Amino acid sequence: MLSHKVKVLKILFRTYSRNLAGNFYVTTPIFYVNGAPHIGHLYTAVIADAITRHQRLLFPENSGITRLSTGTDEHGTKIDRAASASKAPVMDYCTKVSDLFAELFREASVQHCDFIRTTEQRHEKAVHHFWNKLFERDAIYLNQYNGWYCVADETFITNNQLRLDEQSGLRYSLESGHPVEWTEEENYMFRLSKFQADILYWLQQGNRIRPAKFEKILIDMLNEPLLDISISRPINRVSWALPVPNDPTQTIYVWFDALVNYLTSVGYPDGKYAEFWPPNIQVIGKDILKFHGVYWPAFLIAAGMEPPRQLYVHSHWTVDGQKMSKSKNNVIDPTIAAKTYTMEGLRYFLLREGTAHSDANYCSVKAMRILNAELADTLGNLLSRVCSKALNPRQVYPRFHTAQLREILKTNNGRQLRDVLQHFEAKCTQHFNDGNFYMGADLIMSTLHAANRFLEFSRPWELKLKISDLDIDKRVSLPMPQCDENCLKLETIIAMTMDTLRVCGIALQPLVPSLSTLLLDKLRVPYDQRKWRNLNHHFVQVAEGALEPSLEVCLNRAHLILFRRLTPKEDDHDEPKLAKMKESEKCKKTKRKTKTVIS
Repeated sequence: MLSHKVKVLKILFRTYSRNLAGNFYVTTPIFYVNGAPHIGHLYTAVIADAITRHQRLLFPENSGITRLSTGTDEHGTKIDRAASASKAPVMDYCTKVSDLFAELFREASVQHCDFIRTTEQRHEKAVHHFWNKLFERDAIYLNQYNGWYCVADETFITNNQLRLDEQSGLRYSLESGHPVEWTEEENYMFRLSKFQADILYWLQQGNRIRPAKFEKILIDMLNEPLLDISISRPINRVSWALPVPNDPTQTIYVWFDALVNYLTSVGYPDGKYAEFWPPNIQVIGKDILKFHGVYWPAFLIAAGMEPPRQLYVHSHWTVDGQKMSKSKNNVIDPTIAAKTYTMEGLRYFLLREGTAHSDANYCSVKAMRILNAELADTLGNLLSRVCSKALNPRQVYPRFHTAQLREILKTNNGRQLRDVLQHFEAKCTQHFNDGNFYMGADLIMSTLHAANRFLEFSRPWELKLKISDLDIDKRVSLPMPQCDENCLKLETIIAMTMDTLRVCGIALQPLVPSLSTLLLDKLRVPYDQRKWRNLNHHFVQVAEGALEPSLEVCLNRAHLILFRRLTPKEDDHDEPKLAKMKESEKCKKTKRKTKTVIS
């Protein structure tokens, strides 16, 4: 184990010494173009985007660059077959589907620095250079290979990954369920077995895999002997692929090709790539854990390069409790879904409901309910109330009046809002740092609920009735007008509520960037005060004397409905489904009651 420790530590130090600029590199997997994008693809992309946006907010003065890369994987038999089925030249087909992904990510505000395609010349250059490096280091050798091959998954399957159908005698992949066939051919092999201890040592350095359950899965894999793997295919079997350098009879295995995209995106093999290497966080779905948690670090260690600092592994989406599949006709097209929920709404729902550790369920009835309850009502209505001309005729974000603020914070109502806001920054930072965006969204909504309760129990409209129109006119016309107690208290209540909205708006930026911008623009929050550190600049600090009260600011007077309530369309089949679900639940309750009576 010591030799493996020394080898990996040398790699870590050599790479780290060249990456001192503070750059931060996040990646998504590149998406296979054998079909149009679905919500699972979008989910991966918005997770990576939220991580990147949060990093930029955390360290706005960082001298380095926060970089996000994504793109499309365009080689392999499945692509060739999909192009043939669509009666299009394979390159035209790849471009058409790749453009669908690029357009989706633009619409969803995925702020990537690079959208890479594996059919680009720069990528072929990177793959060939990486291959040659491994070959020179004796990590690749030519050999006869035989085994079970899954055409659909484009990978060889070991015996313990097989399921035998007793009736048909056919064998299937346990992981994907796709059929396999026995194959004997000459391939280039990668000496995976040689790097087993190295991978395990890298993995055990702490916090490499999140959530921890997926680290355990990888360790279980590595506790079994690893076999060398085939990394090429005969050109007569897989022609739509990159050629193996100096061997026209072989093409490079699609997964080897695809994984190198993370290097291509930062300029490999040119020397400057090391300024971003290794990736800080690589976001992947759980179905490609083995490729990124075993093969990828092994390839990199074999090349004398540092493996990724962390893999963020997320689970999948089911639809109404069922796995998404073309055969079930339940694959959700995010572009179509966005016509109902808006792209910001869809983005929020995916990050709000998706959890990394377990599969999430997509239900359009639930999506509509959450978006109406949280974005339209809890957030949107609160903003509308404090910005209304009835309650806030001068249309301002008032300054805090310290004496009134301290008095309000002595009440149960004021204390409850203070307690929520006081710990908001620490909790939200922890949730976002852990990639638990659903917990961050829950915290934001809990804070907004507290602000709604505060406003309701403060009864500001009663204070407004006690203030004469003359007092209001004076507040508009005089530079430093006098104001009675009711006026000062009302302004402080509005300011406290707006301050909570401001804090929540800052925290929402990684989740719903366009909507949060509308909110912060309405409150006229300066751009340099929308950073993560500004979460701690709020009325609690003003009350404690740690922060000077800000000056009064005029609101943006443009009419704004932050998030319009969604209504089911006439052709929306989910309402009958919801009725059936409710009826079914009633029947279950009736049966339970009946059984109770009988017993």
